[in-house]
Amino acid sequence: MKTKQIKQLSYITFLLFSITCFFAACKKQNIIHTYNINPADTSRLDSIAKLDSLPSFNSPSGVAVDVSGNVFVADYGNNLIREITPTGLVSTFAGSGFSGYNNGTGLLASFTQPTGITIDGAGNLFVADAGNNLIREITSAGAVTTLAGADTVGSVNAADTSSSFFDPMAVAVDSKDNVYVADAGNNLIRLISGGNVTTFAGTINTGTTTTLSPFNNPSGIAIDASGNIFVANYLANTILEVSPSGVVSTYAGTGKAGANNGPAASATFFYPNSVAVDAADNLYVSDGVNNLIRKITPAGMVSTLAGSGNAGAVDSTGVNASFNGPAGLTVDATGNVYVADANNNLIRKITPTGVVTTLAGNGQQGSKNGQANSKRGKKLFKIPANRANINNLNIIYRKKTR
Repeated sequence: MKTKQIKQLSYITFLLFSITCFFAACKKQNIIHTYNINPADTSRLDSIAKLDSLPSFNSPSGVAVDVSGNVFVADYGNNLIREITPTGLVSTFAGSGFSGYNNGTGLLASFTQPTGITIDGAGNLFVADAGNNLIREITSAGAVTTLAGADTVGSVNAADTSSSFFDPMAVAVDSKDNVYVADAGNNLIRLISGGNVTTFAGTINTGTTTTLSPFNNPSGIAIDASGNIFVANYLANTILEVSPSGVVSTYAGTGKAGANNGPAASATFFYPNSVAVDAADNLYVSDGVNNLIRKITPAGMVSTLAGSGNAGAVDSTGVNASFNGPAGLTVDATGNVYVADANNNLIRKITPTGVVTTLAGNGQQGSKNGQANSKRGKKLFKIPANRANINNLNIIYRKKTR
């Protein structure tokens, strides 16, 4: 009997200890956030942002802005599409945070390494879902569908989901709602029109052709009002232009790695990964390894809009500001440039005069929603400069092998 009582007492003690640990763990969970690639972070599962938490991102790689000033972010490392309102509230617009290719609305959908993002005049988003080899469409209500691609590697031209891509990195949409894709792994520019996928520019090297594609890991794409397409030709260190009829020419860059400004023909870049064009036909380039945002005028003059060239997160003007592996770009109607500052886990804003501020992000990897620090009236943090992480850039802009 005594032995039985001792066992019962031991069991009760163990049970009480377990309950105590459980509640203690729950209490800590509300205070401490430990991040991993698919974090158990309840803040990202709410469509409403938390006002008491600083938002965070994980290698954001693409940005788009709508007519109301809402900024949408392809949050590459979190497998999410995020939204930043003009008042600075960050929320999850679509995606569960877990890798996948499910269609659905809002948090019921899933992505795998979404890289590029753009928006049409009706407010529909288009996403280069690179890890899934798909092009996704998201309505303004957050409903996610697959526009094109079959979740297999390939270069098949066909109707919608019978087609295939190889590491699509960026998307752009024209005034007629045609979607152009920088199909990086295939070294092609693809066109999605009326539900059909075709090759707009570039050739596939089959081993028997003597014509090489002019593209080398194209990772960024933008369209001007005249229908000219501009491509960040990543591994070739050049910016290419494709005419509406499909003729490809070099718009800027010698092909050598560097950061020289001046006439487009003699300017140099170092792994340019994204491009955006404004209403005046100025072209902006995210010059990744140089940690610079470059500007190319319609007259063909290249200059540095912002960035010192040193890796960092300093908010300032022009060359006094700093970035760390800047990726996706977009421009709003008033000429403000938005930057997915990938290695800093920040979204930055550059005014037409070159004033750089941090729009959202706390600088740490994470997926928390909340109120952007810049809208709280507090002094902005600064992240100590460190060396440019080229390996991180190659995660976002990678060249697969078959």
